[in-house]
Amino acid sequence: MTATITTARPRQPQPPQPSPQQPEDRRRLPWLALVAAAYAAAQLFLVAGGHLGLGWDEAVYLSQTDPRTPAAFFSAPRSRGISYLVAPILAVTGSATALRTVLALTSALALYAAFRVWQPLLGRAATALAALLFATLWVTVLYGPQAMPNLWVALAAVAATGWYLRAAGPGVPRRAYVLLTSCLAGAALFRFSDGIWLALPLLTAPLLVGAWRRPALVLAVLTGPALGSLPWIVEAYARFGGVLARLHVAGRTEGGMHPHWNGGTAWRGLTGPLLCRPCTVQAAQPAHHLWWAALPVLAACACAVAVRNRRPSSTLLPVACAVALSVPYLLLIDYFAPRFLLPSYALLSLPIAALLVRLLHAFHPGAPRAFALCALALLFAAHTTTQYADLRTNLTHARAANARYQVAADELHRLGLRPPCLITGKHAPPIAYDTGCASANVSGNNRNTTPTALRRRAAHTPTAALTRKHHAPFYAGHWTAHPLRGTGLTAYLPPQP
Repeated sequence: MTATITTARPRQPQPPQPSPQQPEDRRRLPWLALVAAAYAAAQLFLVAGGHLGLGWDEAVYLSQTDPRTPAAFFSAPRSRGISYLVAPILAVTGSATALRTVLALTSALALYAAFRVWQPLLGRAATALAALLFATLWVTVLYGPQAMPNLWVALAAVAATGWYLRAAGPGVPRRAYVLLTSCLAGAALFRFSDGIWLALPLLTAPLLVGAWRRPALVLAVLTGPALGSLPWIVEAYARFGGVLARLHVAGRTEGGMHPHWNGGTAWRGLTGPLLCRPCTVQAAQPAHHLWWAALPVLAACACAVAVRNRRPSSTLLPVACAVALSVPYLLLIDYFAPRFLLPSYALLSLPIAALLVRLLHAFHPGAPRAFALCALALLFAAHTTTQYADLRTNLTHARAANARYQVAADELHRLGLRPPCLITGKHAPPIAYDTGCASANVSGNNRNTTPTALRRRAAHTPTAALTRKHHAPFYAGHWTAHPLRGTGLTAYLPPQP
């Protein structure tokens, strides 16, 4: 017998394998982060960079937590979320420029965080495209650096629906329920009514989808709006006599909420003015309405494609939430502001972006796909051009209106009005904030005093009654008229005590 002896060959060094911790996807460009950075830059250069004074609603929200000014009357429909958001900024500075800069950067970070929730659901490309579609709307850019609640409701709604779908899926991380609850609480904190409308389809969905009938999921949807609504409910009992009483007063403030079609008013006001009440304007040129007309069509196509491919959840749920959030503004009130539909725009951008990415991938790689990409790029360029034109028009009007408030405040200072002081009249809240005075009204939605109480207060407090009319208000018949140059307003001052 012979034995065969084999010797082991030395092992050749193997080329390094890519680590599973660093997949190829991580070497791609962070498109969503780039969209958020571009959104911040657009706000800073187009809106916050130029002087944009504080608007009417901003003055009301800011005065609630600004240590430099008395709080303005806070009407029944309002929620205090935006006042809480700006409180740390106002504790440091009263500069409008600093406020706008911080809000621009914060809203861009919030945009990234909200849409980032959807990356595991839609993929990187569709998520970044959705954020881009939403961030390039003129109303999104205009309200990013402003102290207004609608954009923050929109971003909270995007994050909430994303966490809902992730919590409803397999392998649910515990943080999904916590973050879902937090996002729903944030939406209700910024606007009580919007938080309730957002929760309705999320509570209905488990009735239609058996796999979503999880106690933890339903509990999160119930707990979030309840926590966010708590300040509104406490204030309802403290100031209005209960929730139902506050809802009644809120409906009256809104002009009476009852079922009727408000779509025509919304259509005329989609591109401005910033508040269409009463809405007597004509619709803008057809080119400026193409995107808004395409929204429901694209959303319907996205739903049809999702149902056909048997993957409807990530499409139908945001569409259902978008429809629910639009109900009060299209079916219950009789006026319109473009910012009202920001939450619906944000949610609809998700299925529409997924549809466009799927459409692009339907073309064969090479020349057909490149041609389709160029066509989409041209359409997007035309879209951003019209959006920029609408932004410039509405920004010009906003700057002019807010500048008049500041001019009126300067004129009142020239007349000797200094804090502690009181301003009354239709335009009292924003002018009082710029002047550093308290505001009060004897009529209208901001009524918070009586003529007798107002005259009694004016006897020992420097007071000005503002009006656009050529005669004094009925409670100020013997007061002296002082036209405020450049504002169209006349200030009536009582005799010096």
